[in-house]
Amino acid sequence: MTLPWLTVLWLLPAVASVVVLLLPAQRSVLAKQLGLGAAAVTAVWAIIVAVRFTPGGGRFQMTEDVSWIPAIGARYSLALDGIGLALILLTACLTPLLLLAGWRDADASAARRGPGAYVALLLAIESMVLISFVATDVLLFYLVFEAMLIPMYFLIGGFGNTPNGGISDAFRSRAAVRFLLYNLFGGLIMLAAVIGLYVVTARSGDGTFSFTAISALAAGDGLDASSTTVNLLFLGFLFAFAVKAPLWPLHSWLPDAAVSATPAGAVMMMAVMDKVGTFAMLRFCVGLFPESSATFAPLISALAVVSILYGAILAIGQTDVMRLIAYTSISHFGFIVLGIFALTSQGQSGSTLYMVNHGISTAALFLIAGFLVTQRGSRLIADYGGVQKVAPVLAGTFLVAGLATLSLPGLAPFISEFLVLIGTYVRYPAAAILAACALVLSALYILWTYQRMFGGPVREPGPIRDLTVRQKVVVAPLLVALVVLGFFPGLILDFIDPAVQFTMTTIGQVDPPAAVTGGER
Repeated sequence: MTLPWLTVLWLLPAVASVVVLLLPAQRSVLAKQLGLGAAAVTAVWAIIVAVRFTPGGGRFQMTEDVSWIPAIGARYSLALDGIGLALILLTACLTPLLLLAGWRDADASAARRGPGAYVALLLAIESMVLISFVATDVLLFYLVFEAMLIPMYFLIGGFGNTPNGGISDAFRSRAAVRFLLYNLFGGLIMLAAVIGLYVVTARSGDGTFSFTAISALAAGDGLDASSTTVNLLFLGFLFAFAVKAPLWPLHSWLPDAAVSATPAGAVMMMAVMDKVGTFAMLRFCVGLFPESSATFAPLISALAVVSILYGAILAIGQTDVMRLIAYTSISHFGFIVLGIFALTSQGQSGSTLYMVNHGISTAALFLIAGFLVTQRGSRLIADYGGVQKVAPVLAGTFLVAGLATLSLPGLAPFISEFLVLIGTYVRYPAAAILAACALVLSALYILWTYQRMFGGPVREPGPIRDLTVRQKVVVAPLLVALVVLGFFPGLILDFIDPAVQFTMTTIGQVDPPAAVTGGER
């Protein structure tokens, strides 16, 4: 019997979530220890899966396929490709670090909600995100896509920042409800598109939710529907994914949700869960609707450029350091979407690598800022100054994470942003040039923030302590990853590139030749 590698992958955190939740009230330390242990085992299992995966050995590997709801042709269908693998490694390796970073958050929540609730919610989100990266049944993906909103809602509304962190209970509750309503509305639109897609496939025989079967139909004679119908189905999927990513103008729920959650919870949302949206654009929007993707690519690329510039400009004007980092993520998600809909191999490889690198850099920056904010109880940039004199390690790690965010050469995000710009330029030169302007803006908001918070004279009141041993253990792997992937991006690209080539071949897209100026050569 073949070992169900992918099922075990998501079951590990799922089972641990239930066990932790059922622990008695006096076992708060055990709850944290079990959660951290389960997350660490999941990370090891993900690494073993990566070792067993063969780049270029077929698009989908380790497939599992069992009949689930025969009446409508739905199946429990899982499969792994290089794109999904890269994001699984990000998710599985980040989660134990987030549990360790939020160790005190779990203590604070124990008095209000029970010792295991906070840990259980993080593990539940991890489990659902892992399923989403391997689900090849559209209905299964949709159910998980929607279900992960519930634990995230409680993580924001029930376990978010305290009034001491500058967030009132009322503000946090509103942010959680807004997060949920935006994403549920997007999911409702997607549900209509999922049903419509099933009806369309039923015209060609038995209705199906199978990604491989539907993508084969789309790449062959096309879906048995008018171009208008196919375009509407595409837009239904895209709308839901653009809300979760998020893409301008559907982004407005993110800043409030990010500052309302604990730092670890915000990182789980921005660095992990929101990647499901951009992953799904590449997997389902491009894979199932190649002609519609090409039709709407110029419009989506324009929205992505607006997101890039809008997020960067608003980040410059922020007085709240956590909200500033949230706006930088909106800008970075714009880069990811731009690379996807450039419909070039460099753009899509760069976008997938960007998802990984953004997850690492944003996790480092947000957690380090969170460690600082927790000490003084203020998120206002003006309340800090001279931190590098009293907490040099904290200041140095923030600077490295910030430089990664602005894509400094030698750090991981640089090569992914470079690939996105190259892949976009050969298709949409103007979009690439405008997006490149954000590099200047990102340097401005990161370096100016660092100067105000960490330079100059030490600002009172209250001393600032340097990173503790636990905090250093959290931050060190993230900074090491930023440096290693900055010099050796092939560690991830070797998995991503073959999967992108499979996608490009399936949808019938080829890279356009680079423009030659100055006459023929």
